[in-house]
Amino acid sequence: MTASMERVVMIHSEQLTLFDDGRLTGRTRIDKAIGPFLDYLIAEGKSDNTLKSFRSDMNLVIEFLGGDTPLASISTERLNQFLTWLEFGRGIPCSRKSYARRVTTLKVFFKWLHDIKVIPTDPADKLVQRSGPAPLQPVLSFEEVRQLLDTGQQLRLGNKPDPRPLLIAQLLIETGIKKSETVGLEREHVERENDPPTLIISYHRLNVFKERRLPISQDWIELLDEYLAQYRPKDNRIFDCTARNLEYVLTDLAKLSGVETKVSFETLRWTYAVHHYIQGMDMDELRKRMGLSEISWRETSQKIMKLASDLIAQES
Repeated sequence: MTASMERVVMIHSEQLTLFDDGRLTGRTRIDKAIGPFLDYLIAEGKSDNTLKSFRSDMNLVIEFLGGDTPLASISTERLNQFLTWLEFGRGIPCSRKSYARRVTTLKVFFKWLHDIKVIPTDPADKLVQRSGPAPLQPVLSFEEVRQLLDTGQQLRLGNKPDPRPLLIAQLLIETGIKKSETVGLEREHVERENDPPTLIISYHRLNVFKERRLPISQDWIELLDEYLAQYRPKDNRIFDCTARNLEYVLTDLAKLSGVETKVSFETLRWTYAVHHYIQGMDMDELRKRMGLSEISWRETSQKIMKLASDLIAQES
């Protein structure tokens, strides 16, 4: 441990009541480690601008992972998923400069935790600092979508019927909504009386309340009713499990279906965009359905067109 790190440990000796067992451990929630981390950076003589950037970057990590995630549970795979989300799933452009800085933030944060023996290994050590343009997000082919939905239907009608995998996959394929929007869905967000039924996605942006209304199939409504009757989620929420649990459902469904492309919320969101572009949807209508600003759409639309071109060539 360096002298500066020893000073930080001493600084926190009177503040350790903030943590359940009196000190930072692998079981500590990630959001409870940010304050000590910033104090470490201050002790290292970092500037105010650097501190501000690191805090902002860590807030994004918490947004993606969840503030209650134990430090020792965070893997290299999860950090790479976070970086993929920054580029493809967040809906806000991530420049190469911002991407590189956020990789640096992860490396500094987890190296610090490892150096002071909070975690046994450093999950950020093998993260790659890329130069040049980011690789394109993989998308599912039309055949892979069919495989995924067919497998979901088999689970729905199996010996132990389970409509949830198909419910989630079909929801994302039909609407392209984000993970956070999926987790936030409530029953009142589904307008059944419309033809076709409508899904309402509500969100706040820059202190302004906005919503977008997305068509959803009657088949999905029937799936929803089966799911609600079987799972009986608490309160008014449609999904009362964690976002991570929903990710596991998608991963398991993909394995059962034999789909080789990695299936995630981000993958299905981009698949939605690319498939609808190929099928002729107006680009501005697609932008609105995805809830993206005109500024972020400039880069996103170029990626969609490139992915569509690659998919058409692959299937021809």
